[in-house]
Amino acid sequence: MIVADHVTFQYADSSDPALKDISLKIGDRDFIGITGTSGAGKSTLAMALNGVIPHEFKGDFYGSVKIDGMDTVEHQVEDFCRKVGEVFQDIDSQMVASVVEDEILFGLENFGVSHEEIGARLEKALDDLGIAELRTREISSLSGGQKQKVAIAAILALEPQILVLDEPTGELDPESSREIFGLLRKLNEEKGITIVIVEQKIKLLCEYVKRLVVLDKGSLVFDDVPGEVITHIDMFKTLGINVPPVAELSHLLRLDGLWNGGITLTVTEAEKMVREVLHDPV
Repeated sequence: MIVADHVTFQYADSSDPALKDISLKIGDRDFIGITGTSGAGKSTLAMALNGVIPHEFKGDFYGSVKIDGMDTVEHQVEDFCRKVGEVFQDIDSQMVASVVEDEILFGLENFGVSHEEIGARLEKALDDLGIAELRTREISSLSGGQKQKVAIAAILALEPQILVLDEPTGELDPESSREIFGLLRKLNEEKGITIVIVEQKIKLLCEYVKRLVVLDKGSLVFDDVPGEVITHIDMFKTLGINVPPVAELSHLLRLDGLWNGGITLTVTEAEKMVREVLHDPV
């Protein structure tokens, strides 16, 4: 669905490339997490994958990104808006209306969706996100998690094939963050929407995504299933990326020869591991 082929991009006001020779394939129904430290190129890659780069930012662009076979250099950003929806890191900057219903209607009306279809899409988006009760609420009165759901609903109403999110849980508490990730998993599994999420919360990425992409200084370091990527714990530490405590515990137990299983990614897996190590059957 999206193919990045040897992509390099350097902002006009920068002395170093933000992306360096990135090749990446994203297929239908993929759920991909992109992580790395600040300045790794995560947001730049996200903008390259949805066609915003190279059109909206000045700089030198090499290689190619194709969305459903359409080259992002040869087509304008608006050509991809119905295929790829984006949720920004600063959620308030994305809001254009003061009431939830109007926020969702804005995109539908601007894309010329028929009046007969608008009502059904509005209802569906509210129901899919579980926010029907927020329909007439002022956006300024919503919590951070609720605003994220409204932003996603507004994008989903346009029926994109791909959803790109740039640190959507950056300002959310752990419970709200997990709720957003659970929602994204549901959209991926039940609606078949391809999800690309830029996120620094590695524990949530390991639990929810199907593939984990790790960037460092604009280069692609890892691209594999989370269970395989997270085995490189020493490399994560070198890169300055915190690993989940449950993963580090299993790593240390493996080094001490007390555990010969895989790296644990969840509390449930870690509990099972500890019980086996302690020979506790309960």
